[in-house]
Amino acid sequence: MNATINLENKHFPVLLNELISIISPLYGGTFIDCTFGQGGYSEKILEGKQNNIIALDRDKDVISNASKLQKKYIERFKFYNLKFSQLDQIQLKNHKIKGIIFDLGYSLNQIKNSQKGLSFSDKGKLNMRMGLNDFSANEIISNMDENNLAKVFKVFGDEKYSKKIAKKIVEKRKDKTIKTEDLVQIIDKVKKYQKIKIHNSTKVFQALRILVNKEISELINSLIKSFKLIPIGGIIAVVSFHSIEDRIVKFFFKHYSEQSNSSRYFPEIEVSERCFKLVNKKPILPSLNEIRQNPPSRSAKLRYGIKTSDKCDFSEFREKFKNLVNVEGLR
Repeated sequence: MNATINLENKHFPVLLNELISIISPLYGGTFIDCTFGQGGYSEKILEGKQNNIIALDRDKDVISNASKLQKKYIERFKFYNLKFSQLDQIQLKNHKIKGIIFDLGYSLNQIKNSQKGLSFSDKGKLNMRMGLNDFSANEIISNMDENNLAKVFKVFGDEKYSKKIAKKIVEKRKDKTIKTEDLVQIIDKVKKYQKIKIHNSTKVFQALRILVNKEISELINSLIKSFKLIPIGGIIAVVSFHSIEDRIVKFFFKHYSEQSNSSRYFPEIEVSERCFKLVNKKPILPSLNEIRQNPPSRSAKLRYGIKTSDKCDFSEFREKFKNLVNVEGLR
């Protein structure tokens, strides 16, 4: 899932220059691209003749892009059709990993693919599966009870009218199978007189996409596994595109790079080893020039950490977002 937009057959990986400056591939090393997509990050890194790329993507439709790089960089590029939470399944013999990168967005190619059903302008059966999924959006809309539907829309989409939309869905599906255009129509009717800057269906579609692809647990598990795979001094970098993702990534880096302090009334507790060093406390954002070239990049945030210790207990990390994971488990 690579947040690359294709304009005039050109690919624009978001925050590419900023990411490259962070991971410093000029000095050589092996990098894991956990969200290969259109291959923009991987291809740029492979320009350095001392670099190797191990790439992952759950979307089988990107295999053709990966095959092109495989032919060009036979000894230095390897692709796996895996979810990034499965990155511990890749073969790392003789590889010292210098950096692990994630781009959590969707490409224009994926959005335009009507079979994936990511866009509310599509027609036909609901889907939203990006690959290696257990269920589709159609199964959720057809079978999930009203209360759980409302909860999913509220928690993952921050949808103000989640209960009304869920109620209308349950009523409508008694008569027919709800297709993409039907869902859009239901949402439009509920929000008929509301003044909203974004498309009426944006939040509901985001919520369904997160649920179908288990984006929350995928991200949490992959960040923890990344920490375990990368050596001290290695970099983990993540480009996120919506507030839930960024909240998870921010906590992961910030919480495990600072001293713990249970109360402002007590002295700061000394921690012998922190897990990360943060060079940038705040996220790195796209430049105005990049936003002009690639408007979807406006919501991107790049955060990264440099590993400083092999010892880290991520139980607090899992506990912090347990509620989100529980909602993700609803069927």
